[in-house]
Amino acid sequence: MKEIGLWDEGDWIAVIALVVLGVFLTVGALIAGSKKPEFAGHPKGLYMLFFAEMWERFSYYGMRALLIFYLTQHWLFSDGKSNLIYGAYTSLVYITPVLGGYLADRYLGQRKAVLFGGVLLACGHLFMAFEGVGGQEDATINVFWFALALIIVGAGFLKANISVMVGQLYRLTDMRRDAAYTIFYMGINVGAALGTILVGYLGQKIGWAYGFGLAGIGMVAGLIVFVLGKNALLGAGEAPAPLTKQKETIIYGTGLAAVAVMWALVQYQDIIQNLLIVSGLALLGYVLYESFKLPKEPRERMFAILFLIALNPLFWGLFEQAGGSFNLYTDRYVDKGGVPASVFQSINPIYIILFAPIFAALWQWLGKKGLEPSAPAKFALALAQVGLGFLVFVWGAGTVGPEVATPVLFVFLLYMLHTMGELCLSPVGLSAMNRLAPSFLASLIMGAWFYMTAVGNFVAGKIGEATGGESGDMTKEATLGIYWQIGLITLGVSILILALSPIVKKWMHLDTLRDRDEGIPGTGELGEPQAAGTHPKGA
Repeated sequence: MKEIGLWDEGDWIAVIALVVLGVFLTVGALIAGSKKPEFAGHPKGLYMLFFAEMWERFSYYGMRALLIFYLTQHWLFSDGKSNLIYGAYTSLVYITPVLGGYLADRYLGQRKAVLFGGVLLACGHLFMAFEGVGGQEDATINVFWFALALIIVGAGFLKANISVMVGQLYRLTDMRRDAAYTIFYMGINVGAALGTILVGYLGQKIGWAYGFGLAGIGMVAGLIVFVLGKNALLGAGEAPAPLTKQKETIIYGTGLAAVAVMWALVQYQDIIQNLLIVSGLALLGYVLYESFKLPKEPRERMFAILFLIALNPLFWGLFEQAGGSFNLYTDRYVDKGGVPASVFQSINPIYIILFAPIFAALWQWLGKKGLEPSAPAKFALALAQVGLGFLVFVWGAGTVGPEVATPVLFVFLLYMLHTMGELCLSPVGLSAMNRLAPSFLASLIMGAWFYMTAVGNFVAGKIGEATGGESGDMTKEATLGIYWQIGLITLGVSILILALSPIVKKWMHLDTLRDRDEGIPGTGELGEPQAAGTHPKGA
């Protein structure tokens, strides 16, 4: 333990994060100890889900902040290969919720799905702490692949289902629903920020096992909160029909079999690429087939949906450089002032906490004046900002010359522009999918949205791989050259999308949209449809 007088910026940031975490846990203990069924106007179940999700995001984003360094520095993969593995891993994390959502909707219910996913996640994060001696010849690397596979499948069972349970605590007409999701969203970003700081700090300053071990402890803590808080859920997330032990065991066995599949896939990234292409074309073909059977207005709304979904891989392919190539660049070529590079991954969730209320108020204010941009125009703004973020960063790096470390100010500027872009695309896209899709395709379209986000994460890995060049080792000049290229291309694409946005807006037929009279299958007055996954009829 260093004396306070010897602490650097990284030490102070970690201590501040620890204090903030302590404050949140104290408040959580007070809420749990309260005898009242509600706290601050919301059911106690909301806060239980808040803290369970906070710990899960703490673990996931903490581990994610370290992953690229673990691949390059411990397992000794090249920079290019490490980026590809990172992209493959994050893409699979976005695909598995389709399976987890289906099984929860049809059989398990959200609560048991989240519990099973939490157990897999806790095991996965704890297995990450087994580091062996390092290098690709070390047999312990198979434990590492197994840990990634557990996390991928665990996230599939937990990721969308815990969000659905928030809505199930409220009636469909309850005016507190939006506020509840805002509180829950804060839990996601608080966990992400604190996890990247504390896990990243321990992993890079003290040792890999300490960082990953803390991520595992965080997930175990989230699991404990979820189990002990069962009564606070008031029956939310239960199975849609009585489930036999045999069928439940088969479902868990299917989840474990999926772990074996993911163990193989994450090691062979070319297979993932081919699967994404084939399944993506099949999904597109099916959606177009269903679209052409619809009347003119809903058919054109489907065309608008496909247009927006097609932009997903481009945005996320660039945005997700944050955890891959940009993380490596920050570590090697930025003047960090003693702060571990992984800690900079906390900037995005902190910006989201700060900017999300501002953007929500801005859209509402512009809407009242009839000036709110359409969804495609917001997508154009999102791409413009992510492209501009790279251009500003490259310009900033060039102001000091190739031999001088890039000023850290430009890291903050890039994340600010990218976060504002995220707020123009991610919540807007989710809203558009839900708003425009016909009811019988609603879940499939939401699944397609997450699927294309997965494609974007894989694209991010391919872009990151290119920063390694032919040798596989990143150079400052080559990386900045690629960032400048993709920045210009994205800016050009954003201008094209802005020009096309009036046509796409016309396809949306917003003036004739009506609230659906029919209920959504699988939901009652307290119900909430699954966000991702394919819903069987009668589920």
